[in-house]
Amino acid sequence: MTDRWSLDASDGELVIRTGVTGRAARMGHRLTVAMTRWHAAVDWAGGEPVAAELVVEADSFEVLRGEGGVKGLSGPEKVLVKSNALSSLDAGRFPEIRFSTDDIDKTDEGYRLAGRLHIRGRTREHVIGLRTEDLGDSWRMSAESTVRQTDYGVKPYSLLMGSVRVADEVALSFTAVHRKDD
Repeated sequence: MTDRWSLDASDGELVIRTGVTGRAARMGHRLTVAMTRWHAAVDWAGGEPVAAELVVEADSFEVLRGEGGVKGLSGPEKVLVKSNALSSLDAGRFPEIRFSTDDIDKTDEGYRLAGRLHIRGRTREHVIGLRTEDLGDSWRMSAESTVRQTDYGVKPYSLLMGSVRVADEVALSFTAVHRKDD
């Protein structure tokens, strides 16, 4: 018997955190960004997950906050950050970011998901450690992962002739709760 779990942004959150590099890095903001439109599916057989896929709409990018910098990040600056990010991702041509598993292995903390990550028309092998926690009537799932933008043809945004650059590696965190009876 196969069962399928479906999850979306109403079940949790997918957050990206960026760093800043360059000679004038202290002038830049470390960003926290939410991806607000995503869906995941997990297929189960015999009480174990056998396949999982996460699809994120690239244009669902919402800047939550910017830390550091000379001054706080204003509303118009958040709009500019989003515009620059969507341009870097070429979101018009590549509207989805997708992770799909090839292999799922049980671990002490949850599961090891090995698969393929598709960003901006490029595909690379990627491994995610998914932690699971039994909350009684539901399961909490969480994961953290790092992605190097240039591995997917994304040029990190820079300004002041490269003196301030978004760090190549971005940190992703995912948390969701799924009711056991769904």
